[in-house]
This record gives sequence, structure tokens and C-alpha cells, in this order.
Amino acid sequence: MAKEQLQVLNALDVAKTQLYHFTAIVIAGMGFFTDAYDLFAITLVTKLLGRIYYTDITKPKPGILPPHVTSSVTGVALVGTLMGQLFFGWLGDKLGRKKVYGLTLVLMIVCSLASGLSFGDSPQGVCVMATLCFFRFWLGFGIGGDYPLSATIMSEYANKRTRGAFIAAVFAMQGFGILTSGIVALIVSSAFDRAYRAPTYEELASASTVSQADYIWRIILMFGAVPAALTFYWRMKMPETARYTALVAKNAMQAAKDMAKVLNVELDAEEELERISRKPTNQYGLFSKEFLHRHGLHHLGTTTTWFLLDIAFYSNNLFQKDIFSAIGWIPHAEEMNAVHEVYRIARAQTLIALCSTVPGYWFTVALIDRIGRFVIQLMGFFFMTVFMFALAIPYDHWTHPENRFGFVVIYALTFFFSNFGPNATTFVVPAEIFPARLRSTCHGISAAAGKAGAIVGAFGFLYAAQPKDRSKRDAGYPAGIGVKYSLIVLGCVNALGFFFTFLVPEPNGKSLEELSGENDEAADGDATEMPNRTVPV
Repeated sequence: MAKEQLQVLNALDVAKTQLYHFTAIVIAGMGFFTDAYDLFAITLVTKLLGRIYYTDITKPKPGILPPHVTSSVTGVALVGTLMGQLFFGWLGDKLGRKKVYGLTLVLMIVCSLASGLSFGDSPQGVCVMATLCFFRFWLGFGIGGDYPLSATIMSEYANKRTRGAFIAAVFAMQGFGILTSGIVALIVSSAFDRAYRAPTYEELASASTVSQADYIWRIILMFGAVPAALTFYWRMKMPETARYTALVAKNAMQAAKDMAKVLNVELDAEEELERISRKPTNQYGLFSKEFLHRHGLHHLGTTTTWFLLDIAFYSNNLFQKDIFSAIGWIPHAEEMNAVHEVYRIARAQTLIALCSTVPGYWFTVALIDRIGRFVIQLMGFFFMTVFMFALAIPYDHWTHPENRFGFVVIYALTFFFSNFGPNATTFVVPAEIFPARLRSTCHGISAAAGKAGAIVGAFGFLYAAQPKDRSKRDAGYPAGIGVKYSLIVLGCVNALGFFFTFLVPEPNGKSLEELSGENDEAADGDATEMPNRTVPV
């Protein structure tokens, strides 16, 4: 099948790694840094919110957020993210990547600040929780837009030799966001713990939560606006991607002009652009039979694997504090004061992020263009399944004090192989395999499927992990299947992800146009020939 490539796009594909590549990684990556910080910082303060607004000092244990409030506070941002991924993904293909990119960042900055300014101090915290959920929904909406836009922009700027590493590096900033949320919580809680000494809850319940603790969660959440604000100017200075300008906006002259400045070379606008854009391979829509024939299985693969991955990933991340409490790595709530509890939860999250989450991301960056996306994703799902079952089947063994270190090590390995595995590749591949005019939309749909999985994980694990023994259950929760069987379910979910990976193609070493079929010579006999095939089973 004959291929032809616009000069400006070919120049991008064969360009050596230059400063603008790293600039794009930082600019797009800081958005993802903010995304991860904002989504996961909430896990550090939910226990504190329960103590501040729902404690009854006549009870033997400090207050916790009621089930419906916990579900709302942790899940509303995920719902917003899902809707933002669909909306901004579609808008990025209609208006251009750059125009929409700035809007998502502004929304994230404003809503991060507003989350910390949630008003009201009623004993039940109704006003605070309601306004916090409102702003976190819109924060999630802005975060959702960053997924398809960051991935698409980086894929369209990158050369084909190191494209996977560049997109994965943007996504790897998520690890630093999770790590930073823990570090910020450690610093803030340590400062308040030293400044405002308090007894544990079982020593003196009425004094265990100092009034100044209300500032802690606000400072932690508001800090998320800082990295986003720092990169706003540079994000606005980025030119529109050449692939959108040339292939979607049909302005090869402007694309050549923009990329000539970036690449420091002379590029001419090509006359063949109009002829290329009129090919049948460049005209079908998202809901056409042609798209279904060319990319239907691929899209099914990217959506299902991201959905299954996020069930496990967000269950583990959002509720790791509950898992650590269940095995005794974090003391019982009544044995700590409110501020120290924040510190202990933050320390656990920071250690996991530092030792497994962050290294996993960067192993992917280093190896994705060497061994390929398919191998990394398959390997990741396999080891996530193995380690999840290794935790679940002998779960009672891990609850003994002398075995807790082993539990933490294996638990950390599940994070390592999710990030050196499907958590990175499910983000990378949808930005590579679809046509330019549908790329952002398709990535947004795949990402939204992932967030649907995150919602299932966040809400499902919250209830499922509750023990059957009423005395061990959190107040207000119905009986669940317990942590052990919840981990078994997550292991089965990971196993399903392993098998659905076989629907996902391998984009390694190919140009975006070769993968999407936008350069195919569409003669009558081969107009619908697949430009790339799923890796055979």
C-alpha cells in the first residue's frame, strides 16, 4: 500500500530530540502533576474531615464521614473527570488542542483554590461538604480535559522513535503529583502538630482535635493550584500542533510556519494537502462503519483495559489508608490525635509513592520504546494479578504484626507493576492509533471508560471492604465482603485486563499517520484495509 507524508509531519517524525520536546513534556506534565495531586490529596484529609465535622465525644471512637458523604467527597471529582474527558476530548478535535488546553488549566486553578475555601462551620459540616463537593466536581471536569489534550498534544509533537517515552513522561508526572500531595501533607501536619499539641482521642476526646486543624485540609487542597498556575503562561505560548493544523484545520502553510520555528528548519507548505484530505481514509466519522471496521476492536481494547485497570488502581490508591489500618500499619484512630492521624496517613502514602509508584512510571518511560506498549501492558496486568492474589489468599497471615512488612512490600509491588504496566500504556496508546480529526475524542472516550472504572472501584471498594463483624465495621456502613475477598475480586479484574490487552495494537516505531491509516492509498479494493493489526494471540 503506497504511503505519502506531508513534509512538515515527516519532519516531526524524524526530528532529533530537542529542547522543545522537553519543554512540551514539562508544560503538559505539570498539568498531570496537578491532576494527580488534586485527585489523590483528598484521601489524606477525609479522616480529618470526619474528626472535625462528625465527632461525638461521647463515643469511644472519633467521628468519620458518613458513607454517603465519603462517597460524594471521593467520587464527585471522578464523575466530573469522566464528563470532562468526554466533553473536552470532543472539543479538542473541534476547536483545536491549544484553545481548549488553556480553559482546562484555568478551571483547575480556580477550583483548587475554591475547594480550600469551602465555607460553613456547622457541627454537621453540611455546608462545607456540599460546597467542597461542588467545587471538586468542577475541578474534576477541568482535570478530565487534561487527559485527552495532554496525551494528544505530546503525541503530535513527538518524533516516532521516542514518542512513547515522551507521552509516558507526561503521564509519569502523575507519580510526582501523588508523591507531592503526601509530602505537602507531611509538612503541614508536622508544623501544626508542633505548634498545637493535643492529646490522643482516648486520652481526652474533646481536646484531640484542635480548632486550627480546619486549616490543614484547606491548605493541602489549595496547594494544587500552585503548579498549574506556574505553567499557565507557557501553555498559552505553545503553538497548535502541526497535525491538527495541517490535517484537521487544513492549513498546511500555518503548520509549516509553526513547526519551522519549533524545529529551526525551513519547511514549505505542500500542495498535496487538499488531495490527501479528500481520500476516503480521511473522511469517515466516529460512528461510521469504516471507523468500526478499522478501529472498532482497537477502541474496544483501549476502553476495556483502561476501565478494568482503574477499578483496581483507584481502589488501591483512594483507600490504601483503610488497608493499612486493617493490617495495623497505621494505629487505630482513637490512639492518635487528629493532626497526627493526617501525618501517619501521609507518611504511608508517601513511602508507597516513593518506593513503588514513581519508579514504576519511569521504568515505563525508559523501556516503552524498546520493548513496546503491548509487552509492558501484558506484563503489568499479569504481575498485578499475581501479587493481588498473593495478598488476598493468605490475608490472615499478613495481619499478624511480624508479617506486616511483607504485606507492604507486596502491596507496593502491585503499584509498581500498575505503573510499569497498564496505568501508563492505557494512557499512551489511545493517543497514537486514531486519526488526527478523532484522536482527542477517542482518547477522551477511552479515558472516560477508565474513570467509570475508577468510580466503580472508589464506590464499590468503600462498601465491599467493610467486614461482616459489626464491631469492626465503620459506623453507618452495611456489611461487606471484607478486605480479603475485595482483594480477590480486584485480582480477577486484573486477570480480565490481561486478556483484553490482546485487542490493543502495538504502535511502536510507526508514524501516527501510518497507524491511523491517514496516508493509505485507498483504492477501491483496499479502501478499508486495516492499517495495523491487533497483536495476534
